[in-house]
Amino acid sequence: MTLIHNPLDFSGIPIEANEIVSFLKQNFQIKEICQKILYQRIIETTAHEKGLIVTKAEIQAEEARLYREIRLEKNSDICIWLANQIIDLEDWETGIRNRLLAQKLANHLFALGVEMFFNLNASDFDQALIYKLVVPSAGLAKEVLYQIEVNQISFYEAAHLYDIDERRRHQFGYEGKIYRWNLESTIATAIFSGTPGQIFGPHLAKEGHTLVMVEEFIPAELNAQSYQDVLNQIFQQWLAMELNYLLHSDKK
Repeated sequence: MTLIHNPLDFSGIPIEANEIVSFLKQNFQIKEICQKILYQRIIETTAHEKGLIVTKAEIQAEEARLYREIRLEKNSDICIWLANQIIDLEDWETGIRNRLLAQKLANHLFALGVEMFFNLNASDFDQALIYKLVVPSAGLAKEVLYQIEVNQISFYEAAHLYDIDERRRHQFGYEGKIYRWNLESTIATAIFSGTPGQIFGPHLAKEGHTLVMVEEFIPAELNAQSYQDVLNQIFQQWLAMELNYLLHSDKK
């Protein structure tokens, strides 16, 4: 594991490790980081107990795949990209190794239970293809909704003009396919009881005052993508339970 003894260099500007920790604390992000670190400890311990390892060949194969995915071909391009991410090759390969180990452990522990879990929770894996529009105030959200309802503007045009998120503005509000379990229960109930083209909201969410429009409903189906999503969900639930046990056992 690489330890930060010296300041990180961000485009020639040094940033001390304690500055990073302080920033994470001040922005309420430190808990999530600590949780992920403890999850990695649990993965390492359990994988060792199960005799699971990641080989150098597996790391290199995944490394090559990722380079192709981000269109890096020359060694010089790779070095520049890593430097821009403020990591070195060892950090990069360790991260790949950790992700592969987590995937191996998830498969080892839960692959045989995916189909049963899916069948018992099939409605949670219904999907909605949604468009979303988020604005900073309730008044603006109501005004935009009124304009849409009286056909002064379409939902897509409104998202392109008003959404606070630049990515969604460029994509006219497109948010993508969302599983029912990824939505707050009250929002999920409203959306999946509706019809395509219906607009929901405005409601206050983490980002801001939100309008949602469903373009299509997609019934749950266990295919390659949903299999992986189910496996990941089971694995994350297991990690949370293991962490809870670890935290409480340490206090005894």
